[in-house]
Order: sequence, then structure tokens, then C-alpha cells
Amino acid sequence: MFETLTIETDLRGVATLTLNRPEKHNAMSAQMLADLTQAAADLGADEAVRVVVLTGAGKSFCAGGDLAWMAAQREMDAETRSAEARKLATMLGALNALPKPLIGAVQGNAFGGGVGMACVCDAAIAVDSAKFGFTETRLGIIPATIGPYVLARMGEGRARRVFMSARIFGAAEAAELGILARVVPAKALAEAVEAEVQPYLACAPGAVAAAKQLARDLGPRIDEAVVDHTITALAARWETEEAAEGIGAFFDKRTPGWAVG
Repeated sequence: MFETLTIETDLRGVATLTLNRPEKHNAMSAQMLADLTQAAADLGADEAVRVVVLTGAGKSFCAGGDLAWMAAQREMDAETRSAEARKLATMLGALNALPKPLIGAVQGNAFGGGVGMACVCDAAIAVDSAKFGFTETRLGIIPATIGPYVLARMGEGRARRVFMSARIFGAAEAAELGILARVVPAKALAEAVEAEVQPYLACAPGAVAAAKQLARDLGPRIDEAVVDHTITALAARWETEEAAEGIGAFFDKRTPGWAVG
């Protein structure tokens, strides 16, 4: 049904949503964003689904933006580029609003938008070897569209430790920062995810959905105005000389002019 995803639902109503581009480290393409948005709608409307587990195939959970997608954006005008950014914002919003518990099974590295997806999970569990990072500023751009969800999960103070530096950090620090609920050895991931899933199977599905909606209503505001602000901010960064230099250097496999040391 989907080009970039698989969905398997067991007899209990536990659906496993798997990012399925292992050869690309599950990097997000425009197609994957569309597939995830539709999958969130389908799973949310399916009364047989009680819990959703989000994971990735292969070595990485999600490496961030697909290189071909980024390369195409270099040639776009500001309006078209903003439309592409809205696709990511729409996908994250759809997962964040999913009226079912969303459990992240982070089986490998997560960068950029991959961290954003971990942050929209109600609980994310990672293997202890996983690495994380908001790598956008190395390219001269900013982690804008994922920002509202990252800040909602981490809080501003903790987010500022890693949000702007592009520093790569490990799973233990990701848990300390609030991105992850637990960190476990790879062999224990399935058991740890099951421990998160199991309690929901004894709960009234409608009550779970209503409680999740209430938590979102009481939490930080992520409305259309906030989303528009992030898209505008990202579009503005794409127009800068820093972005042209950073993204150009990345594709040319050279060091950008501003890098020191």
C-alpha cells in the first residue's frame, strides 16, 4: 500500500509502523512524508488499532532529510521550498495528533527530522548504541519544522544544549534530555517496547484518546500560527549565503568557509 512504509497489526490491535528505506537509512523523502501522513490518518481511524509502534528497518531509525530531496530544494524558489517544509510539518502534526498511543522503538541512529519523530512519540525507547543530533546548523539552516515538537518534549533549557550546536550525542544523553523514556541493549528493545504497550491494552481506547487530547490541549501550543512561523523561519534561512555555502559544501564534500579547526 505504501512505497516507503510497512504496517503490520497483530491480533491485539498493536500496529507496527516501520520506516522502510533501509538502503537510505530511512531518510525522509517527499514520498515518505506523504506516506506517513496518510498512515497516521488510517491508523487513527481504524477502531481495531489500540497502540502504534513506530520503528525503522535496517541500521538507522531515520537519518533526517533524503539527499535527493534536499538537492531538489536547492533549485526551488522560496514558495515551493516552503511547500516542501509544510509537508514535514504536516506529517509531524499528524503523528502528534494520532488518537492512539504512539511508542517509538528507536533501533538505530536518529538525526534531524528523525529526532523530531522520536519527540512526537508518547514514549520513545532506544538501543544504547543509537546516536542523535540536530545537524541542520552544519548546513547553514535550522531545525525549524521539528522545533515545536522538540521544545514540547525537551523544554527550552534542555533543548538549547543541543538544538543549535549540531553536536552528536548518545542515547544516554538523549534520555537525560527527555527525548527518550528508556535506553536498553539491542536484545532488550522488543521486551521494553512491549512493557510500554501492555498497559494500554487494559485501558478504554476512547478514554486513552481523550486523555491524550487533553494532554495536548494543556501542553505547549502547537497551532497553525506556530507551524507557519517555523516554515517562514526555515524558508528565510534557505535564502541566506550561509545556507548556500553550507549545503553546497555538503554536496561538494568540502568544509564550509565558516568552519574553524
